Amino acid sequence: MSEQLIIAGKSYHSRLLVGTGKYKDFTETRAAIDASGAQIVTVAIRRTNIGQTTGEPSLLEYLPPEEFTYLPNTAGCYTADDAVRTLRLARELLDGHKLVKLEVLGDPKTLYPNVIETIAAAKVLVKDGFDVMVYTSDDPIIAKELEDIGCCAVMPLASLIGSGMGILNPWNLQIIIENAKIPVLVDAGVGSAADAAIAMELGCAGVLMNTAIAAARDPVMMAGAMKKAIEAGRESYLAGRMPKKLYLASPSSPIGGMIA
Repeated sequence: MSEQLIIAGKSYHSRLLVGTGKYKDFTETRAAIDASGAQIVTVAIRRTNIGQTTGEPSLLEYLPPEEFTYLPNTAGCYTADDAVRTLRLARELLDGHKLVKLEVLGDPKTLYPNVIETIAAAKVLVKDGFDVMVYTSDDPIIAKELEDIGCCAVMPLASLIGSGMGILNPWNLQIIIENAKIPVLVDAGVGSAADAAIAMELGCAGVLMNTAIAAARDPVMMAGAMKKAIEAGRESYLAGRMPKKLYLASPSSPIGGMIA
């Protein structure tokens, strides 16, 4: 893996991607983003004003596109058509911006992805010239199909959106990572710095989170903790952990190495 995160041909020194929703105001949003060190920020086009609502505060004023890479997402979309329409609007609002996050939900209660509609939308968006980072289930077969379609990154959930349950199926994530030739980033379910570190130790290229920071008692402090966790987990992965053993001594030489 590269020392930097490479998405759609562009390099980033931060492997933490942060959402911009659920904060008490845009001032807190900016403070948390700064503490996180994130360079890529996600924005829900259907919920956040980036110029489509005149006369109201715009996120662009607090997080200028000159300083951050915007990742418009399709949060709240339940069909491929809605998702495609939303991202085409985002491209117009952001002057031809191509990097997007696709998510098509299947259920308003769990927010679990509808992979059938996701695949359909991904095909249209890739053909339309978008660089598509795609939220999906932790199914290795679906992840590989999305890669084959031409998505620039796959983003399997660790657990349900906003649940904070952490990584419930590390084995599927490992299979996805081992088979992928594009970045794999955990998206959804992270609740603590420990969860973020585990994702990175598994070999993920990065982690995207929103609720884990925004819903913390101190969002700015939590953003800083997540930054450190991502860096520590990445270094741990690169260093290579020791093998797990039941105990240290070797049965064939229990006193090997001792001074006579």
